[in-house]
Amino acid sequence: MEDVKQKILKVCNEATKNTLMETLQIEYIDVGENYLVGKMPVNSKVHQPDGVLHGGASVALAESIGSTASYIFLDGQNFFVRGIEIAANHVKSIRSGEVFARATIVHKGRTTQLWDIKITDSENNLISSCKLTTMSLPKK
Repeated sequence: MEDVKQKILKVCNEATKNTLMETLQIEYIDVGENYLVGKMPVNSKVHQPDGVLHGGASVALAESIGSTASYIFLDGQNFFVRGIEIAANHVKSIRSGEVFARATIVHKGRTTQLWDIKITDSENNLISSCKLTTMSLPKK
């Protein structure tokens, strides 16, 4: 099981080359039966002008982790995954360190999926709570 887990994480991390995920330094770090976890550093690259984590960076992290989770847990070889709606509640600010996003499946439909994504700091304080809806489109 550990070998499979490491292979999945390797594929996910290799897919970030030359993308927004690479720019934001998002790294996939854990995967389980129904979840995916990623992390992102909090520094000036993802700050808003007053020096705290920008909500847009949090949303980009949430959508990246949730969409990748859809790809993993669906048939990513035969389907494209697209985020179609995301909602975020930012409940705490953070100036430095790392944030961790854990995407857990709420609904796994044939064409749409609903993900719950919690973003926390290194002490497990909730930073943002997000819901992401993804859609699976057949590759033609």
